[in-house]
Amino acid sequence: MRCVILDDYQGVARGLADWSSLEADVDAVTEHLDGDALVERLAGAEVVVVMRERTPVTRELVERLPDLRLVVTSGMRNASIDLAACAERGITVCGTASSSTPPVELTWALVLGLVRRVVPEATAFREGGPWQSTLGADLAGATLGVVGLGKIGSRVAAIGRAFGMEIVAWSPHLTDERAEAAGVPRARSLTELLAASDVVTLHLVLSGSTRGLIGAAELGEMRRSAYLVNTSRAGLVDTDALVEALRAGRIAGAGLDVYDVEPLLADHPLRSLPTVLGTPHLGYVTEGNYRTYFTEAVEDIAAWRAGEPVRVLG
Repeated sequence: MRCVILDDYQGVARGLADWSSLEADVDAVTEHLDGDALVERLAGAEVVVVMRERTPVTRELVERLPDLRLVVTSGMRNASIDLAACAERGITVCGTASSSTPPVELTWALVLGLVRRVVPEATAFREGGPWQSTLGADLAGATLGVVGLGKIGSRVAAIGRAFGMEIVAWSPHLTDERAEAAGVPRARSLTELLAASDVVTLHLVLSGSTRGLIGAAELGEMRRSAYLVNTSRAGLVDTDALVEALRAGRIAGAGLDVYDVEPLLADHPLRSLPTVLGTPHLGYVTEGNYRTYFTEAVEDIAAWRAGEPVRVLG
Protein backbone atom coordinates (compact mmCIF):
# COMPACT_ATOMS: atom_id res chain seq x y z
CA MET A 1 0.00 0.00 0.00
CA ARG A 2 1.28 3.44 -0.93
CA CYS A 3 0.49 6.27 1.50
CA VAL A 4 1.40 9.92 0.92
CA ILE A 5 1.47 12.50 3.72
CA LEU A 6 1.06 15.97 2.22
CA ASP A 7 2.42 19.30 3.47
CA ASP A 8 4.60 17.94 6.24
CA TYR A 9 6.32 21.35 6.31
CA GLN A 10 8.41 20.67 9.40
CA GLY A 11 9.34 17.13 8.37
CA VAL A 12 8.03 15.66 11.62
CA ALA A 13 5.21 13.33 10.58
CA ARG A 14 7.31 10.16 10.51
CA GLY A 15 8.69 10.75 13.99
CA LEU A 16 5.38 11.42 15.73
CA ALA A 17 3.63 8.11 15.00
CA ASP A 18 4.46 4.46 14.33
CA TRP A 19 3.96 4.34 10.56
CA SER A 20 5.95 1.09 10.39
CA SER A 21 2.99 -0.72 11.92
CA LEU A 22 1.14 -0.23 8.64
CA GLU A 23 3.75 -2.12 6.60
CA ALA A 24 3.19 0.42 3.84
CA ASP A 25 5.25 2.60 1.52
CA VAL A 26 4.94 5.94 3.33
CA ASP A 27 5.99 9.09 1.47
CA ALA A 28 6.09 12.33 3.51
CA VAL A 29 6.09 15.47 1.34
CA THR A 30 7.67 18.50 3.00
CA GLU A 31 7.03 21.06 0.23
CA HIS A 32 3.64 22.36 -0.88
CA LEU A 33 2.55 20.92 -4.23
CA ASP A 34 -0.34 21.68 -6.53
CA GLY A 35 -1.44 21.08 -10.13
CA ASP A 36 0.40 18.47 -12.16
CA ALA A 37 3.23 18.22 -9.65
CA LEU A 38 0.75 17.18 -6.96
CA VAL A 39 -0.94 14.61 -9.20
CA GLU A 40 2.44 13.17 -10.16
CA ARG A 41 3.51 12.81 -6.50
CA LEU A 42 0.19 11.12 -5.61
CA ALA A 43 0.27 8.69 -8.53
CA GLY A 44 -0.45 5.17 -7.32
CA ALA A 45 -1.33 6.25 -3.78
CA GLU A 46 -4.24 4.43 -2.15
CA VAL A 47 -4.08 6.64 0.96
CA VAL A 48 -3.49 10.39 1.25
CA VAL A 49 -3.06 12.16 4.59
CA VAL A 50 -3.79 15.90 4.46
CA MET A 51 -3.14 18.60 7.03
CA ARG A 52 -6.26 20.71 7.49
CA GLU A 53 -6.87 22.91 4.42
CA ARG A 54 -3.27 23.10 3.21
CA THR A 55 -4.01 21.07 0.05
CA PRO A 56 -7.65 21.02 -1.16
CA VAL A 57 -8.98 17.62 -2.19
CA THR A 58 -11.16 18.84 -5.03
CA ARG A 59 -13.34 16.92 -7.48
CA GLU A 60 -10.78 17.62 -10.19
CA LEU A 61 -7.98 16.15 -8.08
CA VAL A 62 -10.03 13.11 -7.11
CA GLU A 63 -10.85 12.39 -10.75
CA ARG A 64 -7.13 12.39 -11.60
CA LEU A 65 -6.25 9.84 -8.89
CA PRO A 66 -7.78 6.49 -9.92
CA ASP A 67 -5.98 4.53 -7.19
CA LEU A 68 -7.11 6.71 -4.28
CA ARG A 69 -9.22 4.85 -1.69
CA LEU A 70 -8.78 6.71 1.60
CA VAL A 71 -8.28 10.35 2.62
CA VAL A 72 -7.33 11.15 6.21
CA THR A 73 -7.46 14.74 7.43
CA SER A 74 -6.24 16.22 10.68
CA GLY A 75 -9.26 17.35 12.68
CA MET A 76 -12.88 16.40 12.18
CA ARG A 77 -13.74 19.26 9.84
CA ASN A 78 -12.06 20.12 6.54
CA ALA A 79 -13.99 22.39 4.20
CA SER A 80 -11.43 21.90 1.42
CA ILE A 81 -12.31 18.22 0.90
CA ASP A 82 -15.06 17.56 -1.66
CA LEU A 83 -16.88 14.89 0.32
CA ALA A 84 -19.47 14.36 -2.40
CA ALA A 85 -16.82 13.69 -5.04
CA CYS A 86 -15.08 11.25 -2.69
CA ALA A 87 -18.34 9.45 -1.94
CA GLU A 88 -19.14 9.08 -5.62
CA ARG A 89 -15.78 7.42 -6.16
CA GLY A 90 -16.12 5.19 -3.09
CA ILE A 91 -13.29 6.99 -1.30
CA THR A 92 -13.52 6.91 2.49
CA VAL A 93 -12.70 10.14 4.35
CA CYS A 94 -11.64 9.98 8.01
CA GLY A 95 -10.55 12.57 10.56
CA THR A 96 -8.69 12.82 13.85
CA ALA A 97 -9.10 14.55 17.17
CA SER A 98 -7.78 18.11 17.50
CA SER A 99 -7.18 20.19 20.59
CA SER A 100 -8.65 23.70 20.88
CA THR A 101 -5.91 24.75 23.30
CA PRO A 102 -3.18 25.63 20.76
CA PRO A 103 -5.23 28.23 18.84
CA VAL A 104 -6.30 29.82 22.12
CA GLU A 105 -2.65 30.16 23.15
CA LEU A 106 -1.60 31.54 19.76
CA THR A 107 -4.43 34.08 19.88
CA TRP A 108 -3.00 35.47 23.08
CA ALA A 109 0.55 35.38 21.69
CA LEU A 110 -0.66 37.66 18.89
CA VAL A 111 -2.61 39.94 21.23
CA LEU A 112 0.33 40.39 23.59
CA GLY A 113 2.80 40.74 20.74
CA LEU A 114 0.70 43.51 19.21
CA VAL A 115 -0.15 45.58 22.24
CA ARG A 116 3.36 45.41 23.75
CA ARG A 117 5.11 45.91 20.36
CA VAL A 118 7.20 42.79 20.95
CA VAL A 119 8.50 42.35 17.39
CA PRO A 120 9.82 45.88 16.77
CA GLU A 121 11.30 46.08 20.27
CA ALA A 122 12.93 42.62 19.97
CA THR A 123 14.28 43.52 16.54
CA ALA A 124 15.79 46.74 17.88
CA PHE A 125 17.29 44.80 20.80
CA ARG A 126 18.90 42.25 18.48
CA GLU A 127 20.15 44.82 15.95
CA GLY A 128 21.49 47.36 18.43
CA GLY A 129 18.66 49.81 17.79
CA PRO A 130 17.06 52.25 20.22
CA TRP A 131 16.50 51.14 23.78
CA GLN A 132 12.73 51.46 24.42
CA SER A 133 11.20 53.14 21.38
CA THR A 134 7.48 52.34 21.76
CA LEU A 135 4.68 52.64 24.30
CA GLY A 136 2.68 49.49 24.90
CA ALA A 137 -1.06 49.47 25.44
CA ASP A 138 -2.58 48.27 28.71
CA LEU A 139 -4.85 45.23 28.71
CA ALA A 140 -6.10 45.61 32.28
CA GLY A 141 -9.24 47.70 32.11
CA ALA A 142 -9.44 47.46 28.30
CA THR A 143 -12.32 45.76 26.48
CA LEU A 144 -11.94 42.48 24.61
CA GLY A 145 -14.55 41.84 21.93
CA VAL A 146 -14.93 38.12 21.23
CA VAL A 147 -16.72 37.37 17.96
CA GLY A 148 -17.79 33.74 18.35
CA LEU A 149 -18.19 32.35 21.87
CA GLY A 150 -17.72 28.64 21.16
CA LYS A 151 -15.10 26.28 22.55
CA ILE A 152 -12.17 28.47 21.51
CA GLY A 153 -13.81 31.88 21.96
CA SER A 154 -14.98 31.11 25.48
CA ARG A 155 -11.44 30.09 26.51
CA VAL A 156 -10.00 33.24 24.96
CA ALA A 157 -12.57 35.24 26.95
CA ALA A 158 -11.60 33.50 30.20
CA ILE A 159 -7.95 34.44 29.70
CA GLY A 160 -8.98 38.02 28.93
CA ARG A 161 -10.72 38.14 32.29
CA ALA A 162 -7.52 36.91 33.95
CA PHE A 163 -5.75 39.94 32.46
CA GLY A 164 -8.37 42.18 34.04
CA MET A 165 -10.14 42.99 30.78
CA GLU A 166 -13.80 43.73 30.28
CA ILE A 167 -15.30 41.12 27.94
CA VAL A 168 -18.12 41.47 25.44
CA ALA A 169 -19.19 38.83 22.92
CA TRP A 170 -21.31 38.55 19.80
CA SER A 171 -22.01 36.03 17.07
CA PRO A 172 -24.90 35.59 14.63
CA HIS A 173 -26.47 32.89 16.80
CA LEU A 174 -25.29 33.80 20.30
CA THR A 175 -28.15 33.90 22.80
CA ASP A 176 -28.35 35.65 26.16
CA GLU A 177 -28.50 32.22 27.83
CA ARG A 178 -25.28 30.97 26.23
CA ALA A 179 -23.50 34.25 26.93
CA GLU A 180 -24.63 34.17 30.54
CA ALA A 181 -23.44 30.55 30.90
CA ALA A 182 -19.99 31.70 29.76
CA GLY A 183 -20.14 34.69 32.11
CA VAL A 184 -19.82 37.16 29.23
CA PRO A 185 -22.15 40.06 28.35
CA ARG A 186 -23.68 39.78 24.87
CA ALA A 187 -23.42 42.78 22.56
CA ARG A 188 -26.69 43.64 20.82
CA SER A 189 -24.92 43.77 17.46
CA LEU A 190 -21.55 43.36 15.81
CA THR A 191 -21.41 47.12 15.37
CA GLU A 192 -21.84 47.62 19.11
CA LEU A 193 -19.04 45.15 19.87
CA LEU A 194 -16.64 46.72 17.38
CA ALA A 195 -17.24 50.23 18.67
CA ALA A 196 -16.71 49.20 22.30
CA SER A 197 -13.61 47.01 21.95
CA ASP A 198 -9.91 47.73 22.27
CA VAL A 199 -9.09 44.25 20.93
CA VAL A 200 -11.41 42.29 18.61
CA THR A 201 -10.71 38.58 18.18
CA LEU A 202 -12.52 36.30 15.71
CA HIS A 203 -13.54 32.71 16.50
CA LEU A 204 -16.26 31.75 14.03
CA VAL A 205 -16.76 28.91 11.59
CA LEU A 206 -16.58 30.18 8.01
CA SER A 207 -19.95 29.85 6.30
CA GLY A 208 -22.16 31.69 3.86
CA SER A 209 -23.44 33.92 6.65
CA THR A 210 -20.01 34.73 8.12
CA ARG A 211 -17.89 35.13 4.99
CA GLY A 212 -16.78 38.76 4.68
CA LEU A 213 -18.28 39.55 8.09
CA ILE A 214 -15.59 42.16 8.71
CA GLY A 215 -15.44 44.56 5.77
CA ALA A 216 -14.70 48.23 5.23
CA ALA A 217 -17.82 49.38 7.08
CA GLU A 218 -17.13 47.18 10.08
CA LEU A 219 -13.47 48.20 10.24
CA GLY A 220 -14.69 51.79 10.19
CA GLU A 221 -16.67 51.12 13.38
CA MET A 222 -13.52 50.13 15.28
CA ARG A 223 -11.51 52.56 17.36
CA ARG A 224 -8.36 53.91 15.73
CA SER A 225 -6.47 52.55 18.74
CA ALA A 226 -8.01 49.07 18.44
CA TYR A 227 -6.49 45.81 17.20
CA LEU A 228 -8.05 43.01 15.13
CA VAL A 229 -6.89 39.42 15.67
CA ASN A 230 -7.87 36.54 13.40
CA THR A 231 -6.72 32.99 14.14
CA SER A 232 -9.92 31.45 12.78
CA ARG A 233 -10.51 31.71 9.01
CA ALA A 234 -9.27 34.35 6.55
CA GLY A 235 -12.62 34.50 4.78
CA LEU A 236 -14.22 36.15 7.78
CA VAL A 237 -12.40 39.37 6.83
CA ASP A 238 -12.30 41.30 3.57
CA THR A 239 -8.52 41.31 3.12
CA ASP A 240 -8.43 44.26 0.72
CA ALA A 241 -10.47 46.34 3.15
CA LEU A 242 -8.19 45.33 6.02
CA VAL A 243 -5.06 46.30 4.08
CA GLU A 244 -6.58 49.69 3.27
CA ALA A 245 -7.62 50.28 6.89
CA LEU A 246 -4.12 49.43 8.11
CA ARG A 247 -2.46 51.64 5.52
CA ALA A 248 -4.72 54.54 6.45
CA GLY A 249 -4.21 54.02 10.18
CA ARG A 250 -7.93 53.49 10.77
CA ILE A 251 -7.05 50.71 13.24
CA ALA A 252 -3.87 50.32 15.26
CA GLY A 253 -2.89 46.90 13.94
CA ALA A 254 -3.81 43.33 13.13
CA GLY A 255 -2.62 39.95 14.37
CA LEU A 256 -3.17 37.36 11.65
CA ASP A 257 -2.59 33.62 11.40
CA VAL A 258 -4.87 32.79 8.43
CA TYR A 259 -4.86 34.01 4.84
CA ASP A 260 -6.95 33.77 1.68
CA VAL A 261 -4.17 31.88 -0.11
CA GLU A 262 -1.62 29.83 1.80
CA PRO A 263 1.32 29.97 1.74
CA LEU A 264 0.87 33.73 1.46
CA LEU A 265 2.53 35.23 -1.61
CA ALA A 266 5.93 36.73 -0.88
CA ASP A 267 4.91 40.16 -2.22
CA HIS A 268 1.54 40.35 -0.47
CA PRO A 269 1.10 43.68 1.35
CA LEU A 270 0.27 41.93 4.63
CA ARG A 271 3.90 40.77 4.73
CA SER A 272 5.28 44.31 4.74
CA LEU A 273 2.77 46.44 6.67
CA PRO A 274 4.47 47.51 9.91
CA THR A 275 1.25 47.24 11.95
CA VAL A 276 0.69 43.57 11.06
CA LEU A 277 1.93 40.78 13.31
CA GLY A 278 1.60 37.71 11.11
CA THR A 279 2.28 34.03 11.69
CA PRO A 280 2.11 31.28 9.02
CA HIS A 281 -1.08 29.49 10.18
CA LEU A 282 0.42 28.15 13.40
CA GLY A 283 -2.81 28.01 15.38
CA TYR A 284 -2.92 24.22 15.57
CA VAL A 285 0.82 23.60 15.04
CA THR A 286 2.12 22.18 18.30
CA GLU A 287 3.90 18.94 19.11
CA GLY A 288 0.99 17.60 21.14
CA ASN A 289 -1.58 18.33 18.45
CA TYR A 290 0.61 16.90 15.70
CA ARG A 291 1.23 13.75 17.71
CA THR A 292 -2.53 13.29 18.00
CA TYR A 293 -3.05 13.97 14.29
CA PHE A 294 -0.50 11.47 13.03
CA THR A 295 -1.10 8.80 15.67
CA GLU A 296 -4.82 8.81 14.90
CA ALA A 297 -4.09 8.96 11.15
CA VAL A 298 -2.23 5.66 11.52
CA GLU A 299 -5.18 4.29 13.50
CA ASP A 300 -7.59 5.46 10.79
CA ILE A 301 -5.58 3.75 8.07
CA ALA A 302 -5.27 0.49 10.02
CA ALA A 303 -9.00 0.45 10.80
CA TRP A 304 -9.92 1.18 7.18
CA ARG A 305 -7.59 -1.54 5.99
CA ALA A 306 -9.30 -3.96 8.38
CA GLY A 307 -12.66 -3.06 6.89
CA GLU A 308 -13.87 -1.16 9.97
CA PRO A 309 -13.11 2.55 9.34
CA VAL A 310 -13.33 4.94 12.29
CA ARG A 311 -13.92 8.71 12.59
CA VAL A 312 -15.55 8.76 9.15
CA LEU A 313 -16.56 12.17 7.77
CA GLY A 314 -19.49 12.93 5.51
